[in-house]
Amino acid sequence: MPVAIITGGSKGLGRALGAALAQRGWDLVLDARTAAVLEETAAALERHGTRVVALPGDVTDAGHRADLVAAARDLGSLDLLVSNASALGAEPLLRLSELPLEGLRAALETNVVAALGLVQTALPLLRTGSAGTPGAVIAVSSDAAAEAYGTWGGYGASKAALDQLSAVLAVEEPSLRVWTVDPGDMRTDLYAAAVPGDDEPRPSPESVVPGFLRLVEERPVSGRYAAPALLEAR
Repeated sequence: MPVAIITGGSKGLGRALGAALAQRGWDLVLDARTAAVLEETAAALERHGTRVVALPGDVTDAGHRADLVAAARDLGSLDLLVSNASALGAEPLLRLSELPLEGLRAALETNVVAALGLVQTALPLLRTGSAGTPGAVIAVSSDAAAEAYGTWGGYGASKAALDQLSAVLAVEEPSLRVWTVDPGDMRTDLYAAAVPGDDEPRPSPESVVPGFLRLVEERPVSGRYAAPALLEAR
């Protein structure tokens, strides 16, 4: 069975992608900060007949990251690492003139530093993969990394840094696949916290998952992808 680690895996995009992989026979290691929600998600995904290890914790904790990789090792391999856990830096979002610097540091710590730390810990397993195929990394980015949206400056800066780290990782680890994915607008708790009161209809996380699956199944070259474009080309 292939094995995936998904951070921020208890709800939203993380849970939707985990469910899709479980339906395809993947074993999973899921992380989230809220234990009760994570345990409920793990129980639901196990109904697909897959093994699910649920480890509540914070990805900014090096010990927790080591536990995630150790759990994948115990399952037999690591074929996919999805850095999906994200922090906004301020809830609701604020203009740069008002953004607390400690909030920016928190966003960078979760979205960039922790993501790199997890990759560093996981690299020995990723390089090996399974069935003779090295593993892959998906870094969940945002259009705010490439476009200038008011109040999204801190979050967007952290995702732009994640994009660059992923691009360099792809150069330094050519045997791996490293994909940065902009999922586009989605109806998630993260967006609701960022812009409370915005009732504009938005796609569900489940609707963009086929784009992620296309990457996993077809293994295109490393690079930055937009989930809507992957869906259109499928």
